[in-house]
Amino acid sequence: MYIAFRRKQEALERFGNLELVRRLRNGFSQKRRILKLVFLLAGLSFLLLALARPQFGTRVETVTRAGQDIIIALDVSLSMLAEDIRPNRLENAKREIGSMIDRLEGDRIGLIAFAGEAFVSCPLTLDYGAARMFLSAMGPDLIPLPGTALAEAVRISQRTFVKGETKNKVLIIITDGEDHDGSLEEAVKGAAEDGILIFTIGVGTPRGVPIPVYDESRRNQSFKRDQSGEVILTRLDEETLRMIAEISGGSYHRSTNRGIELDTIYDSVSIMDKKELSARQVTVFDEKFQPFLALGLLLILIETLIAEGKRTRGEWRGRFQ
Repeated sequence: MYIAFRRKQEALERFGNLELVRRLRNGFSQKRRILKLVFLLAGLSFLLLALARPQFGTRVETVTRAGQDIIIALDVSLSMLAEDIRPNRLENAKREIGSMIDRLEGDRIGLIAFAGEAFVSCPLTLDYGAARMFLSAMGPDLIPLPGTALAEAVRISQRTFVKGETKNKVLIIITDGEDHDGSLEEAVKGAAEDGILIFTIGVGTPRGVPIPVYDESRRNQSFKRDQSGEVILTRLDEETLRMIAEISGGSYHRSTNRGIELDTIYDSVSIMDKKELSARQVTVFDEKFQPFLALGLLLILIETLIAEGKRTRGEWRGRFQ
């Protein structure tokens, strides 16, 4: 603003004789200009104070976190390396699980890895950063025993949930559905009686694709073969996954190249009744920016109403008649 004032002064000096120009600008008031500047700078100062969010006065509040207990059981068997979904079934599933974790708001998340056997990779937690860390470590080399023990994954999940509760328990199974355990139906019924709602996601295609075999440099050397030398095809078993969902009251979804339908499942889960998962007391400071904001706006409004010139009293009236 100082530079702008200096440029105006220099423009007046170039216009003509400065003393004559001042007489022609008899209505101009330097005091009014300074007054406008004072109001504007004061208004801006109060707006900056409001932006700084002044806080004084405290109160104690109890903050609660409410949500669902969600366990995701991820198939990490070799068949999940099939590339009918890019880059492969397993990596696509892990990417979508990571996106779901980013959406969680107060829900506890747990992870179970299963192949020929199952184990808890991450217990139920509100620490989403830890869940992502455990998720990144899940792969086929995590469980050396081959197979797809769906029933064991269901039983492990049932033991992981809080005992005695009959709701707010959600199990999401992500697999190609090739069950190698004959006790699956019995395990699912036991979980349903315990109040566990099971959603299943089928990853892959029913027509069957070969399972790639990689060397130590993660380069695809060939495909997995049986004892007779025939290439083994892995097929999506949708019938088994639908059966699991129907018994427990959940739903079955088939994955696509656009995603594995976790967003759809979470949208359904998020509208269910929630339970209190944690509570803590926090000290909250009261926001006091409102007076500074109001005063700043008022001063700027006053500045716009002040004219730089003062009202003349008719010095030129009648001189040209």
